[in-house]
Amino acid sequence: MLSKQIARTAAVSTNRLLVPRIPAALVASNLTQFKPLLVNKRPFAIDSGAEKVGLKQPSWTTSILLSLAVVGSYFAYQAYAKQTPVEVKSKKLDYQAVYNRIAAILEDNDYDDGSYGPVLVRLAWHASGTFDKSSQTGGSNGATMRYGPEASDGANAGLDVARKLLEPIKKEFPELSYADLWTLAGVVAIQEMGGPVVPWRAGRTDAVSEAACPPQGRLPDAAKDQNHVRAVFSRMGFTDQEIVALVGAHALGRCHTDRSGFDGPWTFSPTTFTNDYFKRLVGEKWVEKKWKGPKQYVDKATGNLMMLPADLALIKDKSFKQYVDLYAKDEEKFFADFSSAFAKLLELGIAYKEDAEVYKFKTT
Repeated sequence: MLSKQIARTAAVSTNRLLVPRIPAALVASNLTQFKPLLVNKRPFAIDSGAEKVGLKQPSWTTSILLSLAVVGSYFAYQAYAKQTPVEVKSKKLDYQAVYNRIAAILEDNDYDDGSYGPVLVRLAWHASGTFDKSSQTGGSNGATMRYGPEASDGANAGLDVARKLLEPIKKEFPELSYADLWTLAGVVAIQEMGGPVVPWRAGRTDAVSEAACPPQGRLPDAAKDQNHVRAVFSRMGFTDQEIVALVGAHALGRCHTDRSGFDGPWTFSPTTFTNDYFKRLVGEKWVEKKWKGPKQYVDKATGNLMMLPADLALIKDKSFKQYVDLYAKDEEKFFADFSSAFAKLLELGIAYKEDAEVYKFKTT
């Protein structure tokens, strides 16, 4: 045993402290076991064999600490090596049950237009829309909006409402990552508000610090034109058709002056997923709103609906407009393309195995 050979060796110190002197041969025979204990490639104190291999004698304090570490590590290693492997069986999470729990908290007559659905879609969208394909950073994996640098991004104003809403469900299903919870909540909201079935896969993990936060400014700026829209979405890897399909989510929800600065809904049914956004975009006459807020447009007929500069950019750009016209006429096609593009958005930057299970949830 290593400990017996150490005990039998002589030990001396100028301060009367015992410093074990370990034979060089013993060091050589056990060196591979204790390689992690090397400091600057110098092992613990060895005998005169050290001179033969050109190693310098470390100080007596280093010798004591490293020698004791060796003894402890040796016995720990031996104990570990004798352990019998135990198979740990984890209970598979019932994601349909999680889906149902999220669906149960969507409706609330005291919030906005009576549903948290739109803000949950926005949470999933913004948590995923920071992806950069060139650097492979950002995206839904990590749930980095839990940290200040991303949570404080002006584009994410108001999303604390959605994050807080989901906290009880996270506590109920603690094994579920925030990253999976947020993206699944987006899927639930789309489907429960009448939208298409969106395939979803689990397996995202949560970042452990704000160091994983992407830089601010990666999300679309609604005040800008089609060149900006294309640049932001292309950075994530989307085609023009996918871009238009994703923007179709503006059928849901509304803008708030205390969040984005803009105000109003895009459609008359902000809690129902339809192709009405595209119908309104091409069918209404839009005039600039006269107010002290940021530039936006209202429908001339009623003044109750609004569009943002980035929305109107879709009908100013020839490539974008062909898909706006297509989706305004064909809701089924819009649903199919949106489902595919939204599923892609939620998985940006995640390398799934080919056999990863794909969930398609039943609505409640």
